[in-house]
Amino acid sequence: MNKTVIAIAYALAAALFYALNVPCSKLLLENIPPTFMAAFLYLGAGIGVGIMYLFHYKNEKPAERLARKDLPYTVGMVVLDIAAPILLMIGVSIGTSSNASLLGNFEIVGTTAIAALIFREKVSARLWAAIGLITLSSAILSFEGAGSLKFSSGSLFVLGAAVCWGLENNCTRSISEKSTHQIVTIKGLFSGAGSMIVAFAMGEKFPEIKYILPALLLGFVAYGLSIFTYIRAQKTLGAAKTSAFYAAAPFIGAFLSFALLREKLTLSYLAALTVMLAGAELAAVDALAHRHSHEHSHTFTHTHDGSTHRHTVTHSHEHIHYTSSENHAHRHGSAELEKQLPEHR
Repeated sequence: MNKTVIAIAYALAAALFYALNVPCSKLLLENIPPTFMAAFLYLGAGIGVGIMYLFHYKNEKPAERLARKDLPYTVGMVVLDIAAPILLMIGVSIGTSSNASLLGNFEIVGTTAIAALIFREKVSARLWAAIGLITLSSAILSFEGAGSLKFSSGSLFVLGAAVCWGLENNCTRSISEKSTHQIVTIKGLFSGAGSMIVAFAMGEKFPEIKYILPALLLGFVAYGLSIFTYIRAQKTLGAAKTSAFYAAAPFIGAFLSFALLREKLTLSYLAALTVMLAGAELAAVDALAHRHSHEHSHTFTHTHDGSTHRHTVTHSHEHIHYTSSENHAHRHGSAELEKQLPEHR
């Protein structure tokens, strides 16, 4: 199985793991305040993957570990992960949750735009179309009537949170070639500690001990394993394409809520799912299609006036192949090749 297919599987696995967060957190939030909940989820991720790292550490090469040059991206990743939920909570407290859900879908657009404009990641027209469809599907899924279309001061904070997460995705992408275990451990422990400080500063009530372990375990799966597989996907796909596949998370979460919590699947869900699948198909085709420019030399032999002549012509052609198949499609500039042949009289 090639790297691109494996990377797509990692991205979808990240979406699946994170989707578990929706129905499970809904149950735990009855007994754990939201900021403390975020802290325990991150800490669970850091502790769980940290334990995995203890067994994996000896197999790592020194070059795979984070170095001093990676510090700006590492610090940025942690700070943005702390800032984004705070901005989101302020936005929700000022505005409405439905408005926040709609504007939160801007994250995938923000991630892609930042990847293209700041980090110079190539984003094709096909991928932009896929992201447009996926963003539309997310908007359909979270639309709760005309009230969710109102733009308030709280909306600016929600958009700020989406931009923070977009930047964070790209910071993580910049160090994704390094140890995934180390990145997730640092991300989880420091982001969790930051959220914990914010929770105490906000005066939230510390939850009962019996609810903390389930929250930590959920954090290990929904955050730890999700972030772990997300980073593995980024190594091959980049920030933009990974975020496109990861957008499946709310759809999986809604289905799990239907299966586990007996919530209804609405017509808007089915409509949004159809649009999302169309976008995901475009993203998959874009991920599997690679364009290369190759140069080829051709030698032509001919006889003229009893003498043998040889002419070598070099030409380039566009080469498109899909990594899931051994078939290759070539497009040669034959007209251009004919122009390059010498004329003999």
